Amino acid sequence: MASDIIKTFPFVLAAAFFLDMIVGDPTWLPHPVRFMGRLISFFDGKFNNKGYNNKSNILKGAVTVLAVGFITVIISALLLFVLFKISFWTGFLGEIIMSTYCLAGKDLIRHAMNVYNSRYDIDQARASVGKIVGRDISNLNEQCVIKAAIESVAESLNDGVIAPAFYMILLGPIGGLLYKAVNTMDSMIGYHNEKYEYYGKPAARTDDILNFIPSRLSALFLIVASFILRMDCKGAFRVFRRDRNKHKSPNSAQTESAMAGALGLRLGGPSTYAGVLVDKPYIGEADSHEASYEDIKRACRLMYSAALLGVISFLCVFWIVLLAVTGSASAIFPFWRR
Repeated sequence: MASDIIKTFPFVLAAAFFLDMIVGDPTWLPHPVRFMGRLISFFDGKFNNKGYNNKSNILKGAVTVLAVGFITVIISALLLFVLFKISFWTGFLGEIIMSTYCLAGKDLIRHAMNVYNSRYDIDQARASVGKIVGRDISNLNEQCVIKAAIESVAESLNDGVIAPAFYMILLGPIGGLLYKAVNTMDSMIGYHNEKYEYYGKPAARTDDILNFIPSRLSALFLIVASFILRMDCKGAFRVFRRDRNKHKSPNSAQTESAMAGALGLRLGGPSTYAGVLVDKPYIGEADSHEASYEDIKRACRLMYSAALLGVISFLCVFWIVLLAVTGSASAIFPFWRR
């Protein structure tokens, strides 16, 4: 049974990807990320108290990462165990539903396109981009709004599709949910400020580790997709090679640099977060053209193509490895004789 479940991973990923791209996250259903958020907030309230020394806060942050990760794995594993005990097909359907929750491609494109659809109302455009970025939006001009949306699309290709897909093809839905738990912790407590500088450090470092390979694969898929879509593939590769390590985070500039080069834009630059001006480096060519709202549509098309390319690549690699190990084409299909 265990080997059959492992063989379902590529089928589950393919079904989850297309289901997410067609439907997205149904807002009327309970989402596991909300549960993760409440769990993280619980530990934050219990452990992250003023007065503790730095080493103590780092230790408590590490305990939070381990506890949230452990609880996520145990609950998802028990749920799948029960579903597969009922029947193979019930478990298979449960895997698809759980995996769909790990992906966010449709919602990412929807939010970015909301910015595009607000192009005639700068206040509405600011409000729309404020839902997908963490920077202050009150004083953003049109150029900054557009670039913020595109940067979010680039970064979210990894966080919302490629990274969870990478861990789902390796570990199934449990791997995808574990990644989402770590990524949610990083987005909630992985900040450089007085409250989270030390308590949030383990979450931020764990997220960096988990995203190290997927972020670079995401950039590669963007470069290949830009060639397929007849965008500036050479520019994408050139800017990626030069600017991919410009951010303090080892991962965030990987996709942003490839996106900037492919679209012929200059992204990044100083931004304000919680009233503090952060001097972020520019990414892209200095003589790039001004960003337009049409570039948001191009970024979404590039992101979707790169995501599709990534998922297909993961499926192919999985089946090639499985075929090499088993030596039988029929062994690839877990549904055989069911």
